[in-house]
Amino acid sequence: MSAIAAKPGANAGAFQPIPSVIAIVIAIILVVAAYFLGSSGILAGGAMFVLQTLCLIILGAALIAFGVHFVPVGGAPAAMGQAPGIATGVAMLATGAGLAGLFGGAWAAELGIGVALASGAIGGALMMAITCLMVNISYVFGMGIPAASGKVEKDPITGDLQAAYKSQGTEGHGLPFISYVGGVIGGLFGGLGGTLIYIELLDFYNAGLPALGFVGAADINMLSVGLAGIFAIGMFLVIAVLSAYNITGTIEGPHDPKFKRFPRAIVAAILASAVCGLVAMLVVALF
Repeated sequence: MSAIAAKPGANAGAFQPIPSVIAIVIAIILVVAAYFLGSSGILAGGAMFVLQTLCLIILGAALIAFGVHFVPVGGAPAAMGQAPGIATGVAMLATGAGLAGLFGGAWAAELGIGVALASGAIGGALMMAITCLMVNISYVFGMGIPAASGKVEKDPITGDLQAAYKSQGTEGHGLPFISYVGGVIGGLFGGLGGTLIYIELLDFYNAGLPALGFVGAADINMLSVGLAGIFAIGMFLVIAVLSAYNITGTIEGPHDPKFKRFPRAIVAAILASAVCGLVAMLVVALF
């Protein structure tokens, strides 16, 4: 929401206080509405269970939005060796990393929430680690260019000077070490957030579907898994696209000035996930 409200030009990327406050207020109203729906029996599990579910879904979305800003994305310029990052869009790359983690977390859901969250985080981080490695191999051995940042003089982690390796007329190229590390961290947060959303929805559906009465006991878990997966993936796509709008183009990673925009994306994710989460829960409302 706040990302859409931003105006291009010198003000692009600035935090928007008024839209952000409005977004937070609307999200709080939706959370309170969910609480009363739980207390009235419309949503199964009781008021506190419903409240906890929606709040943790919102937390998962905030983790995703934060993690997206770590992921190094270079778009078309990166494909031509004229900008650092992976040659694809923000939303596509973030979704790929998040879904890899989400699938890992869903596989481990039966082993408990701790193991599931750890599996989701590791799955997302591992996907990004492999992707970044193969991208750098392609850049170095396929295109014959070294990794160099155009945003900083020295790599914040290794201290390596970047100007000596950066070609004239470019913003850098390849994946500097800081970008690689940022990609892994972004995948970790994305996988963690996506898995958290999935686990909370799975528990909610397992509690709500039996109360509807039209689902056989043997089919409840299968239907719960399907619904939780559909809505978790859908919410991940929503948050990834919102974050992409906030970044507007390319980003090298946590050292990029655009990284400072992440609070706007978190605010937008809080509102979007409150809306989407409540809709996902109302699917099994006891009307």
